Amino acid sequence: MLYAFALIELTPLPHLKMTSPAMRHTIVPFVPAILLISIVALASAADKRGPTIELFGAKTPADNRAAWKVFRESSDVDVISQHRDDVLVINPGPRGYLHTEQDFTNFVLKLEWRQLEDKKPGRGGVLIRMTGKDKVWPKSLEAQLNAGAAGDFWGLDGYALTGPSQRFKKLEHEQLGTLRNLQKTDDTEKPPGQWNLYEIVADGETVTIKVNGRTVNKATGCDVVAGKICLTAEGDEIHFRNVRLTALPD
Repeated sequence: MLYAFALIELTPLPHLKMTSPAMRHTIVPFVPAILLISIVALASAADKRGPTIELFGAKTPADNRAAWKVFRESSDVDVISQHRDDVLVINPGPRGYLHTEQDFTNFVLKLEWRQLEDKKPGRGGVLIRMTGKDKVWPKSLEAQLNAGAAGDFWGLDGYALTGPSQRFKKLEHEQLGTLRNLQKTDDTEKPPGQWNLYEIVADGETVTIKVNGRTVNKATGCDVVAGKICLTAEGDEIHFRNVRLTALPD
């Protein structure tokens, strides 16, 4: 347990006369007590987090990797292949996604991705809280990874979210149903060929995205459902590594 102590010197405000010695002795210990309560509360919240699971990485057990399942529009070509350097490669070809068998509701998801330096930067995304049948594209919240658009939100197939009106739009698509889009606030992607860090925090109705350590988007009013996590294949090659998840309390 971590304790903190503060030495506070009180300066009376012009309109407040602290004429009573009892007031001085009562107020001084009160502030450190608040600080201590706040620290204990934060520590208690952190203790409720689940263990960090390595969904894909250098130390991922083989049975954990097998827990990922593949959906693709065409069965002729594999969507996913794994490089020898512990990098998950999404191959160019038919659309689809790699998804977890397990469902998750509230969590912190961290992963690294990169676009290719010697090819035209492509498309990709991370779907969270995915529910319903497999299709392109299932009901879920997408954290966009298209080149130049990393950090955008897309609510797919009717998934609900909202945000500031100047960055939010809703539209109807003949094949994809109701779509909701919330654009990022900043562009913090690195050039093609370099690894980027994605952090997605799903906590109740609020979902936040960080790109390379900077918060670039925050959606509210999100559907709170247990669903799968997906890494999409959208016809272009994209690389992933160090995919890790820490569960948050419901």
